[in-house]
Parts: sequence; structure tokens; C-alpha cells
Amino acid sequence: MNATVGDRLLVHGNTVGEVGRSGVIIEVHGPNGTPPYIVRFDDGHTGLVFPGPDAVIVPK
Repeated sequence: MNATVGDRLLVHGNTVGEVGRSGVIIEVHGPNGTPPYIVRFDDGHTGLVFPGPDAVIVPK
């Protein structure tokens, strides 16, 4: 998984009834665009994310 600043991270809910989350990648801490990422989620929360298999990068 590779990303650049400005790409969107979509994390799908992995249980029935769980809502997915999305946000903008504001920092990339791994080499060559690899995780971890600092993500500003649409709800205003910002956090360090190590995306799992339920995550998708949407290029800007």
C-alpha cells in the first residue's frame, strides 16, 4: 500500500452495522509512501494509522 499526501484513506466497517471512516492523508511516515500515515478523518479526528486489509487508498 502506497500513498501520498492529499490522497484519501477509506476504511470499510468490518462488522455488520459498523460505519466506515474516511479522511485525508496529511503525512506519510514510511519510506516510498508506505504506512504509517497521519490521517485527518472527516469527523475532525486526526490520528496515526497503520491501514489493514479493510482499507483503500484513493489517489488525489
